[in-house]
This record gives sequence, structure tokens and C-alpha cells, in this order.
Amino acid sequence: MADTYERVILAKPDVFVYQIPPRGSTTRAVRAADWQLTEPNWKGRMRIVVKGNVCWVRLEDRISGELFAQSPVDNHPGLAIEPVSDSSRYFVLRLQDISGQHAFVGLGFEDRGDAFDFNVALQDHFKGVKTSQEIAKQETEPVQHKDYSLKAGQKIQINLGKNKTGAGASGGASKPKSVGLGVGGSLLPPPPTNAARPLNPPPSQKPKDDWGDFESFGTKPKPQTEGSGGGWVEF
Repeated sequence: MADTYERVILAKPDVFVYQIPPRGSTTRAVRAADWQLTEPNWKGRMRIVVKGNVCWVRLEDRISGELFAQSPVDNHPGLAIEPVSDSSRYFVLRLQDISGQHAFVGLGFEDRGDAFDFNVALQDHFKGVKTSQEIAKQETEPVQHKDYSLKAGQKIQINLGKNKTGAGASGGASKPKSVGLGVGGSLLPPPPTNAARPLNPPPSQKPKDDWGDFESFGTKPKPQTEGSGGGWVEF
């Protein structure tokens, strides 16, 4: 749809065209001071017209709109439009007629803002052309999908970390239990955690009290009950 009609991206009512001297060398910088800036060869309006990716700079009569000359622009910056070395308001414009012959003229703007708009309009157009070409290229090229599936015999290892419970959850490492070996290398049972006190400890280990050893008399004391002595006595 965009290729069926022309579109004006910039219009300036006052521009000046100058006849410029031929270049002695293609590498020599062009200076607007070498032109007769006070006596332009033509005055009129300028329009930048695009149709699809094609762009023209057209010089037209200010009143009638009759075409004076035009320059097809295939890129910017490029050979069709060159800036001069001593001013931002002047350019070298390559004109081309219907037979394909071309001539170089000087193009000038009265205001620097107009010259700035001229540059920006051309740059934006060709930037958009480049973007459209890249998008069209991506649509025509086949999309390469990466294969992330596992191959035959391939495995994935996932480290889930250690299960932190009990003492490990508080940051302390649990100590391994020591296991003793008996004679011949047999395992000894672990000692009881709450060892019961022996009922009849050996005489050397019996607790001593103020009443002496009742077993030495061969008789056992009679148990006392509550109220007989005013207190509780161990049986």
C-alpha cells in the first residue's frame, strides 16, 4: 500500500540554487565561500518526496509548483547530497534529468533550522528503510530453533542441598557416635544413657550416713510410716 502513492516528508518555501565552479579534484573540500552567495541563480521551494524506498529532492516554482529540477537520493549521507566544509546552511546537490544526465549545483537555506530539518528528514527516511529491510529479511529467512531435548544416555544432575534438621538446622554439625570394639574386634554395646543406681552397691561404694550400717547388725529396721516420726522416712 505504501508503494502506490507519494508522500512529502519535508517542505521548505525558500531555498537558493547556485552554479558552482567545477572541482579540480574529487578529494578537495567544497567551500560555500567560493560561490556568489549574494546572487543565487534560482529561488523557489523545496520538497522531499518519497514513494516506498525511493526518495527525491524536488525544486519547484514557489507559485505554480512547476518542477524546476530534481535529485534522486539513494542514501544519506551519500553522493547525491554533500555538505560543504565552511557552513551548515549549504550543500552540494546532484541533479538528474529524465535522460539520466546529471549536474552539480549548490543548494542553500536562509535559516540554519531549515538546513537542520533537511538533514534530519533524510536521515530518518533512510533509517526507516534500513529497518524495514531487516524486518523483511527476518521474515523470509527460516527461523532456527535450538534443540534443548536430552540426547540418548544424557542425564541431568540436580543438587538439592542437605536436609537441615535438628542440630544441623541451627548451624551446628551433629557429632558421630563413637562405637567401642571388644576383644576380637566385636562391637560393644553403647553405655546406657540413664544408668540406674545399683540397689546393693559394694561396701566400698555404699553411701554413709549418721545411722551406721544396718546390715552389720543382721536385722533390718522397721519401716516408719507417716506420723510416727513426724516425717517421711525412706523404706
